This record gives sequence, C-alpha cells and structure tokens, in this order.
Amino acid sequence: MSQVRASVRIQGKVQGVNYRYNTLQAARRHNVTGWVKNLSDGDVQAVFEGEEDQVRRLIDWCREGSPAAHVENIDVDWQESAGEFSAFDIAH
Repeated sequence: MSQVRASVRIQGKVQGVNYRYNTLQAARRHNVTGWVKNLSDGDVQAVFEGEEDQVRRLIDWCREGSPAAHVENIDVDWQESAGEFSAFDIAH
C-alpha cells in the first residue's frame, strides 16, 4: 500500500462538540499520523498521513465526526506523504 498525505478542512458545527478528541481517537484506530486543530473561523483543519486506505477511511469518518457534530462540508487536498509525523496529536 502506498503512503499518502491529506490536508483536510472540515466545516459546520465542529467546534465545542469534541470533534478534535474524537478525530484523535479515530486516527489512532486507523494508524494514521498527523494533527487536528480548531481554526479561528469555526472550522477544523487536519493533516493525515498513512496508508491510503486508512486515510480514506478516516476522511469518511470525518464526514460524520463526533456524535454532536454537524459536518456541512469537507475539503481534501491530496499530497505526497512527507513521513514527518510519528503520532497523531491535537495541535493548538
């Protein structure tokens, strides 16, 4: 399997609903590295690196997100994997 990197922007009701924490847990279940953070405009941004099928599954999970979230849109920018992360974290 090939390693990929995806920069993802999630829009909707995604702050104040444990979205980042749930993304952290989902990323760890899928063995994906990178980070997730809140943006000042109310969106959430994440960078995922890992096996392509696992990254795609994580992006699919992001379309629903945490139980209290209401995702309206997801933008995904596919890139070459840089292998820069050793874990998945919540960035601030």
